[in-house]
Amino acid sequence: MVIDKVNLIYFSPTGTSKRVSEAIVEGTQIKEVTVTDVTLQSLSEEVVFSATSLAVIAVPVYGGHVAPVAVERLRQIQGQNTPALIVVVYGNRAYEKALIELDQLVTSLGFKVIAGGTFIGEHSFSTEAHPIAMGRPDFSDLHLAADFGKRVADKIASATDIETLYGVDVRQIKRPKQPFWPLFRFARKLMKLRKSGIPFPRTPYLKNGKTCTQCGLCVASCPTGAITLSADEGMRIDPEKCIKCCACVRACKRKGCVYETPLAQILADYFKKQKEPQTVL
Repeated sequence: MVIDKVNLIYFSPTGTSKRVSEAIVEGTQIKEVTVTDVTLQSLSEEVVFSATSLAVIAVPVYGGHVAPVAVERLRQIQGQNTPALIVVVYGNRAYEKALIELDQLVTSLGFKVIAGGTFIGEHSFSTEAHPIAMGRPDFSDLHLAADFGKRVADKIASATDIETLYGVDVRQIKRPKQPFWPLFRFARKLMKLRKSGIPFPRTPYLKNGKTCTQCGLCVASCPTGAITLSADEGMRIDPEKCIKCCACVRACKRKGCVYETPLAQILADYFKKQKEPQTVL
């Protein structure tokens, strides 16, 4: 079977899902690539992809799930029994049901899932003080992503048509190994933290208002339009819209925008062992 076009589709507020999916596409060595980026806004109209192209769909994991805003925007794409490679990128803790959710979503939209992957990206709450998968995806991750793309291209080439290009059950993917005691201690620490009544920040915030130059990078990077800037009130974030992706924190060049949550230290303490990407095809 010959497929000479890739449709790269992603929701990627901090760029980790974008980087992984781009490496996968590069690995396929398919030259014609169209990009559908639903990070910052919904599509103006529904987009339909044919069965003679490959869809590579990537999203980050938030709290073990695909973000509802990503689901909403991905519903604007439609396949026609289009072969799809799906990927979730998580912050070294766990992706839980996210890959299954993405599989169910894209299948309902008319795609045929022929490969799935779980990759690691730097956690949204990661800081220099509390690093969580700092620097991921790294060179090794991206090399594995490219190899994954090559193997998927080989799988497509070995099929005679879309009917013989078999689908996969993403539930069969190998789960990352997680040592029991760090996971147990994490659960106990998290429960204790919640019972303590220590408030979790509802949104990122300006730690020092004097650092803000009103450059607007935080506004431009926010995937939900939750941020407003004004000379009188400075930066304001709507907690009902904020998904805690921390794209604004990453975008702030003066490091004035922060998200200092006690959860960051717990994640950094108990998930030091770096997980590895896993794939199924």
